[in-house]
Amino acid sequence: MPEHPVNRLEQARFEKGQALAALGQGPYALRFEPSHRTAALQQEHADLPNGEERAVAVAVAGRVMTRRVMGKLAFFTLVDESGPIQLFIEKAHLLAALPEQPEAFAQITSLVDAGDLIGVHGTLRRTDRGELSVKVTAWDMLCKSLQPLPDKWHGLADVEKRYRQRYLDLIVSPHTRETFRRRARLVSGIRRWLDARDFLEIETPVLNLEAGGADARPFCTHHNALDLPLFLRIATELHLKRLVVGGFERVYELGRIFRNEGISTRHNPEFTSVEVYQAYADYTDMMALTEQMIADVTEQVCGTTALTYQGVAIDLTPPWRRATMHELVEQATGLDFNGFASREQAAAAMAAAGLEVPAAADSVGRLLNEAFEQRVEASLIQPTFVLDYPVEISPLARTHRSKPGLVERFELFIVGRETANAFSELIDPVDQRRRLEAQQERRLAGDLEAQGVDEDFLQALEVGMPPTGGLGIGIDRLAMLLTDSPSIRDVIAFPLLRPEAGSTGA
Repeated sequence: MPEHPVNRLEQARFEKGQALAALGQGPYALRFEPSHRTAALQQEHADLPNGEERAVAVAVAGRVMTRRVMGKLAFFTLVDESGPIQLFIEKAHLLAALPEQPEAFAQITSLVDAGDLIGVHGTLRRTDRGELSVKVTAWDMLCKSLQPLPDKWHGLADVEKRYRQRYLDLIVSPHTRETFRRRARLVSGIRRWLDARDFLEIETPVLNLEAGGADARPFCTHHNALDLPLFLRIATELHLKRLVVGGFERVYELGRIFRNEGISTRHNPEFTSVEVYQAYADYTDMMALTEQMIADVTEQVCGTTALTYQGVAIDLTPPWRRATMHELVEQATGLDFNGFASREQAAAAMAAAGLEVPAAADSVGRLLNEAFEQRVEASLIQPTFVLDYPVEISPLARTHRSKPGLVERFELFIVGRETANAFSELIDPVDQRRRLEAQQERRLAGDLEAQGVDEDFLQALEVGMPPTGGLGIGIDRLAMLLTDSPSIRDVIAFPLLRPEAGSTGA
């Protein structure tokens, strides 16, 4: 074993590892071949009566979580990925099985600590108290743990430590393990749902010359060989639209997005989204797709569309509520933004209603969105499609077919959080150029989240793009809902954290 500075507890474990090495017992094995996972044993032998044994040979491997030694008898709890099982270790039985190792019982009880990974062979026994157990006939040290585990959940009461040392969180918390299993099923379920409907997943670049497809501040990097400044993508939209121009009628990508923004319970600078584009469709088709896909996948993952999130009942059964932004703002504030002839008139009315009036909101449309964010957004608990956004805040969406100043766009809100965003996509290259140039002017004026002009994308639009519906869904926020998690960091395995003092790690 390697030598390194250790504290008193680590030193004791280190010395046990040396003792095991001297006995030819590792302490770091090359392999072990389990015959079963613990959950399978629990299920297959559920009929074994209390106090009886079954002479079936089994081999299991996992981490020792608890240990009790009582004279010539010991009970360990071993946990593998599927769950726990008890190890029944009897001195006389172990000696009969291993006559050439008379100290086998003393070794397993004195050299194995909670946290160690071991493999055991044995038969099955159900104790008088009803606990299915492996009656151990042989054991192998697979990996000696040099650090003690936290004291069950109490050892990880520090929430930040749970995120910073996720491996410990996963070891001691079955709930955390289930959260990430459920997230994995969510991701694979979305892919299967789209694949079954002839959508094709095509990967697009993470490094871009121009950060576009969303209003967000990008991360910057540099390509040394090409001597090029590059941006990590803030969306997959513009490249997926290029694929639609190229003739793919149903495309999507599920992957990582990077936005240089603040960190909160609902924001992480590195997150996962799925973007979906369907030719010859519009935002009404995307609404139908969104609610059916989320409802179907939720049913697969959770077994129901009736969820409870932080104590509140949420029903994801379609159809979902649909309301325009104008309607929702008027209901919440009494202000009809359709009646305001100027930005000044709208600002005065907002101030009179007790709303904040940011100077950066320089149009009636932007003020409408401000009023929505201040008074409406947090109240949208049940799934709600918010329709028809101002054109000023939707530079990639198609102008509404019947409502001047608006675009055909919706956002889906659940439990007060934006979960999805969709458009009837703008396919007019002249209008698109005009809007992106307006965005670039805002960026030059100091708006770090405004988009620039992507000339290659505009050239692709000039080749011709069919009418298209586009959709983006935040996987992390959806995972929060399906796992009843209050923070986005609960559903990201390794969220970005400020390094601890004196550390260079996450």
